[in-house]
Amino acid sequence: MLLDCSFCIRLLYEHILEGKSKMILDSTQFSVILFGLEKVLKMTALRSAIFAERLKEKNLTAQIKLRDNSQGRYFIFKDGKISSKAGIHPDPDIVMSFEDAATAVRIMSPTKTFLEFISSAKSFQLDMRGPDELAIWFAETLNMTMNHNPDYGLDMGGGVKRYTNNTNCGPVFVYVKNGKILRITPTDFDGEDADPWVVKARGQTFSPPKKTTVNPHTLAWKSMIYSPNRLLYPMKRVDFDPHGARNPQNRGISGYERISWNEALDIVVNEIKRVKREHGPGAIMNGSGSHHTWGALGYWLSARLRFFNSIGWTPVVHNPDSWEGWFWGATHHWGQSARNGGSEFYNLVEDCLQNCEMMVFWSSDPESTSGVYGAAEGTVRRQWLKELGIKFVHIDPYYNHTVGLLGGKWLAPKPGTDSAMVLAIAYVWITENLYDKDYVDKGDVG
Repeated sequence: MLLDCSFCIRLLYEHILEGKSKMILDSTQFSVILFGLEKVLKMTALRSAIFAERLKEKNLTAQIKLRDNSQGRYFIFKDGKISSKAGIHPDPDIVMSFEDAATAVRIMSPTKTFLEFISSAKSFQLDMRGPDELAIWFAETLNMTMNHNPDYGLDMGGGVKRYTNNTNCGPVFVYVKNGKILRITPTDFDGEDADPWVVKARGQTFSPPKKTTVNPHTLAWKSMIYSPNRLLYPMKRVDFDPHGARNPQNRGISGYERISWNEALDIVVNEIKRVKREHGPGAIMNGSGSHHTWGALGYWLSARLRFFNSIGWTPVVHNPDSWEGWFWGATHHWGQSARNGGSEFYNLVEDCLQNCEMMVFWSSDPESTSGVYGAAEGTVRRQWLKELGIKFVHIDPYYNHTVGLLGGKWLAPKPGTDSAMVLAIAYVWITENLYDKDYVDKGDVG
């Protein structure tokens, strides 16, 4: 018994020594990283004129430390020059703190992954205090030391470079020359990209083409970017005087004139103050839809709540105006929510290709309603069904795009009468004994 206890004590002691050695090593590495960071910043400025100019943008003192203040170093940025000193500054402009030295070494290592950074921030192993403008500038400046002059895009010859952009409606290639977009096309994949999935059904093999599809409006981005009607700076109606005659009767009639950003900000700030002063904070109302209101304050997952809570407001309750109804309906119907929206489930594509005998498109026009931020990715799958000889039935008052493309039997009930049609079909199934009784007995309730 004594031998066993002695052995356990020795193991515990060795474990403690090992832990202490690891802590000492982490602490030493953290000190070396902090000491070398000043040299890295200076060296990057010597190698890159762009980085040197960036250092002139801000004057600040940035502290990097452990949360318990046991270790740290602060960096002084002034007029493009950098200096640093070990220790804890009494009043820095911003503070980057780490839970422990091991976390600091992992996150400040050049070999860190973005996932490691995100995980540390989400679990509060890393935090940043200070004005957002300075904190973001400092963090981006540190990142630029590892990639201060990134060279990306594929050289296509003739001064043209091809870039990849994951738009809201499909991945695209963007061809650029002399800083101007030449054209935008769907992405084509080559031999270096992963092969797509494969489905085997009824003696045939199906696999989607190695290229993306996009919604038509995606290809209009070039026109939007270079549109002569695009707003590039603040504008004010010529007969609107925020301190005098506002002339609201001329909205949509009068022209506009360009104003400075400072004047625009002053107008907005003064209007917020005026409304609060004259009508109370409840008179400021704000709502946010799911889409097309991106920005620092426009989108509902942003600084919106923080901003409006600070000034007082009346919130507009957010309506589930997007995929939410489908999401919760699918959760109850399918028992899971594998995808954010109504596009085809890949396992259902395989199931239909292998087993389906007839597909009914009831008030369904997928060629026009292409799914969630997608495009025509489902078209080829429906064409495979047709290739296999699977029958199509389309029930829609209108001869829609899907029946026009795929063909099949088209039934056109008068609008609003298809509920009666459902009952009629069920009546025939039951009275003429056409339904699968075994399946209903085993798979249905009620």
